[in-house]
Amino acid sequence: MGFLQDNLIPFLRQREIVFRESRREADDVVSFLFDKPDDLAWKAGQYGLLMITHKKIKNATKPFSVSSAPAENVIRITTVVRDNPSAFKRALLELSPGMKVTLRGPVGPFYPTDKAPVLFIAGGIGITPIRSILKQIEAEGSGGERQIRLLYVDSHRRHLFKDELDRIADRSAVSIDYLDSRDGLYRELDRLADAYRKDGSIMIAGPQSMVNPLAAELTNRKIPKRNIVKDAFFGY
Repeated sequence: MGFLQDNLIPFLRQREIVFRESRREADDVVSFLFDKPDDLAWKAGQYGLLMITHKKIKNATKPFSVSSAPAENVIRITTVVRDNPSAFKRALLELSPGMKVTLRGPVGPFYPTDKAPVLFIAGGIGITPIRSILKQIEAEGSGGERQIRLLYVDSHRRHLFKDELDRIADRSAVSIDYLDSRDGLYRELDRLADAYRKDGSIMIAGPQSMVNPLAAELTNRKIPKRNIVKDAFFGY
């Protein structure tokens, strides 16, 4: 029942969610917050399929990681919105409080499954599902039950949610390294990766151009594929 409960059943269920507000996280990053239906449950780290319904656009359904934790009692979608955004993101920007979109899910395998050590690697906006996981760990007070380390790479050096992440690290055993280059990331992996060869998992979230080569590099370093969990983002 695990696959059905975590993926197929939530995917088949479609519901309307009510827009609450938007928040600018950085010059080109915006969070969109929606009321959480009472009967909606998901695992921190999963993603939902969001459908625009207030206007007709091409490709009106897109996947987004839910950047909020279930314990926060809100559905939060955080995404890059640059100059001349896509029709989908323009439609998101047009939302006003009380308007609705449609959600399928959340679904997906990007969440810790046991108490083994976890190394999270986030690239840019890939911090969104990891924020969800860490906020849920904070809410549950379970930060000391496993070894958790985050390598957060952002070439723009904006490091979204840094204040929140630092508070979580201060109150738990979570360890965070803020990096600004792939070279810096690979140097850290030289030190850390071997520890996850037999036990624990390495969970990578970010642009596809980062996630897939990094997963291949870890495999080359003899990290078993079963210990690598990927969440590759596509731009739109």
